[in-house]
Amino acid sequence: MPAAVTSLWSRLRATIAGFTVAQRTIAIIGVAVLAMGIFALASWMSRPTLTPLFSGLSASDASAVVEQLRSASVEYQLTDGGSTVLVPEGAVYEQRLAAAASGLPSPESAGYSLFDTMGVTSSEFQQSVTYKRAIEGELARTIGALENISTASVQLAIPEESVFVSQQVAPTASVFIETAPGADLAPEQVEAIVHLTSASVSGMKPENVAVVDAAGRTLSAIGGAGARGTDQQAGAYETRMTASVQQMLDTVLGAGNATVSVAAEMQQATSERVDETYTPVDGALPATEETSSETYTGTGAQPGVLGTELPAAGTGGAGTYESTQTNRSNVVNKTVESVSTPAGAVARQTVAVAVNADGTDVVDVDQLEALVTSAAGIDPARGDRVTVELVAFDDQGAAAAQAALDAAREAEEAERAAETLQTSIVAAAIVLGLVAATIAGIVVVRRRRAAADDDPMMTLTPVDEPIDRFDALTRGLATPLLDEAPTVPLPAVELDPEPDPEPVQVALDRRRAEIGDFARRDPARTADLLRRLVRDSSDA
Repeated sequence: MPAAVTSLWSRLRATIAGFTVAQRTIAIIGVAVLAMGIFALASWMSRPTLTPLFSGLSASDASAVVEQLRSASVEYQLTDGGSTVLVPEGAVYEQRLAAAASGLPSPESAGYSLFDTMGVTSSEFQQSVTYKRAIEGELARTIGALENISTASVQLAIPEESVFVSQQVAPTASVFIETAPGADLAPEQVEAIVHLTSASVSGMKPENVAVVDAAGRTLSAIGGAGARGTDQQAGAYETRMTASVQQMLDTVLGAGNATVSVAAEMQQATSERVDETYTPVDGALPATEETSSETYTGTGAQPGVLGTELPAAGTGGAGTYESTQTNRSNVVNKTVESVSTPAGAVARQTVAVAVNADGTDVVDVDQLEALVTSAAGIDPARGDRVTVELVAFDDQGAAAAQAALDAAREAEEAERAAETLQTSIVAAAIVLGLVAATIAGIVVVRRRRAAADDDPMMTLTPVDEPIDRFDALTRGLATPLLDEAPTVPLPAVELDPEPDPEPVQVALDRRRAEIGDFARRDPARTADLLRRLVRDSSDA
């Protein structure tokens, strides 16, 4: 083993041997934590990067893909409730090609690709059914691409067109959707689905599209007022009208001096009315005129009568026949008016306004009623009503509500303060622990330095009085020659070569060796000199 490594290992063992029990425990814990961190980091770095192979899979497709990955011995992981399959990044494209060769994932809707397999011998019925299936598949694929939708299915009811039917039936559609786990569709998304489906089929109206989700909730009903429904439209209208009238009254009477309540009734179904009006032409002419005139002069036989002959030319017989017939029909003005009222229109609304009698000095009820009538768009013809009354407001409920709000605010502030205090205590404990550990380390280092300074063998003190060889060795002075004891050469000590040892350390090691040799040769003299050294140190 190289000398540098041996020296480093020896110093490390000496340093560890000088540790206390607490320091050894902390060192062992630190080494264990470091080893665990290195192991966790190595495990994390050795794991392959997983990439989605397929997402939004059905249960059957996910099972088939997993079986294929198992047969190919490819690592995989399922997420998003089993609808997404993750594989190592290096195997994504290979496994996608393998899945495509196996027909995975199975197509949910064929769309217009159904016409690729149709032959020229297909009947008209097959063509119409295939066309309807193609439209359903394309609509389902498009709707399934919307956000928060995992599965979509569309069923169309398109009546057969015929010239022998006087009245055509409007087409209808039903849409089934399944949302992603934990997701809900917004009303705007349902309206988008309704309008997308109705615009894809000729003659289909938005109110003829029904939308149902996987939970069995009807998001849009046939003949309804769209996805929001009449109840939701009524609530939105009441909220908007209440806010508008309340803002006006707060500006006029002051905040808190008036309250408004609006109730609206919406039409539940669509209605259509056709009016035909006939008016005569200007001039008061009759609707029809008929004139017939016939004139006959002469003795000849009437032409066209059996048994008679027309007179020969030049015989002098003369005859005249004249016939006039006139039929006149004066055009009548015709006006056709068609009025269609969609579902969700306001059928009737009532507005009630309560004004605080104690909060205002001068209040003109008629003036307020006129303002509210104009602001709310009241139409007396459809039965709308406005009621404005002066009443005394009860402040106890408001005071109780304010007290409850204050109590809730104080409780929230107290809870926040408690959380802050707890966090501060934990942080202070951590900081104090770190400070205590730092102080303990500093104290240990200082004690070691003080112990090294107090070591007589480590102290180099110059003295003027003559001393013996042992005293000189202990004080780090030059070693004088002693008459009492002959000089004994030191035994040769083989030391491991060290790279560039420090001069001070070499001198200290040599002096320690000389002191040890002197103590072995003359123990009594050594004890006497040690007592003298201790006495001098205590006197100083």
